[in-house]
Amino acid sequence: MTLRDFELQIPLGRITGLRNDNDGTRVIALHGWLDNAASFVPLAPHLPGVHLVAPDLPGHGASAHLAPGAEYTSGVAVNAVLDIADALGWQTFSLLGHSMGAGIASLVAASVPERVQRLVVIEALGGLAETVERTADRWREAIAAARALPGKKLRVFSDLVAPVRARMQANQLSEPAARLLVERGVRAVEGGYVWSSDPRLTLPTPQRLSEPQLARLVAGITCPTTVVYADPPQTYFPEPLRTQRAQLLPDGRLHVIAGTHHLHMEDPVAVAGVIADVLRG
Repeated sequence: MTLRDFELQIPLGRITGLRNDNDGTRVIALHGWLDNAASFVPLAPHLPGVHLVAPDLPGHGASAHLAPGAEYTSGVAVNAVLDIADALGWQTFSLLGHSMGAGIASLVAASVPERVQRLVVIEALGGLAETVERTADRWREAIAAARALPGKKLRVFSDLVAPVRARMQANQLSEPAARLLVERGVRAVEGGYVWSSDPRLTLPTPQRLSEPQLARLVAGITCPTTVVYADPPQTYFPEPLRTQRAQLLPDGRLHVIAGTHHLHMEDPVAVAGVIADVLRG
């Protein structure tokens, strides 16, 4: 299954990505934070019968950044996914998401149940919660970071060795997986390369939903849902929380596979073994 580049326009601007030309089940694949569409390159060949469209989400890859002064929020992300589906002419579709993309996919499925046929999430479900007690601290941290960002300059890499090594260390990625993400996640400038992602993506969001609110959203996902977690779990989504979230799904199935956070890139055969038939319907 060969993936090719594509480009389309949505209200916020240009969206780039990778897609195949299959006539199978329509699936929009959403990558993780600071990743890009290349996240699904290793998995795609193991998903026969799937018409896969993997966009670079706004601010990632070569897709448009939000306008100056705008913020990257869950609502913006959900509407961007729906705008992408509309631009494709897809009234109904299935969703495949990894990490941040899994959180976004969860919110889309809960928000427009009439449009999402099936949901497959890898290494996230719902999103990251915050306690009420941390509200003021979170706002202070977020605003301080946003005010400081304009003065920061992008680091220029003379070649791709350093950014590939950085991704390997930060995400426990193999060199081939890290290189896939880096090659799609940089742009050429005088003297070398810089990350192409919007620096505002690194800012903390001032407001997150509480755990009870996220629980209600997960419980509102009515389509058949498959959840895939890596073992051991990530510190920010620990046990028993992540299993408790999955148990809230009205029609959910949970699979745990030994591996790292990017297990869909590092062990695509194992992941495809539990999701391929689901996505084909």
